[in-house]
Amino acid sequence: MGKILFWVVVIIGGLLAARVLAHYNAQNRADNREAKPIKRRRSEKKPLESMVRCEHCGIHLPRSEAVMANGRIWCSQDHAKLGMRQ
Repeated sequence: MGKILFWVVVIIGGLLAARVLAHYNAQNRADNREAKPIKRRRSEKKPLESMVRCEHCGIHLPRSEAVMANGRIWCSQDHAKLGMRQ
């Protein structure tokens, strides 16, 4: 009787351990599925933007950040007021 009880406990313990392990693996797979779209979003590249040069100081900056005044390109309003460097 003692041996049978021992094996019943061992089998139930093994099944419980297998169930806990399966739950842990399923949770990791679900976390990985949620993380993949984030990685894809990070790896998506923004469209390239052309660079322009300030007429005063010569610094290069993205066109969207540049100031257009009097048909020329400047890096800031201050440089637009100062005009071209002599």
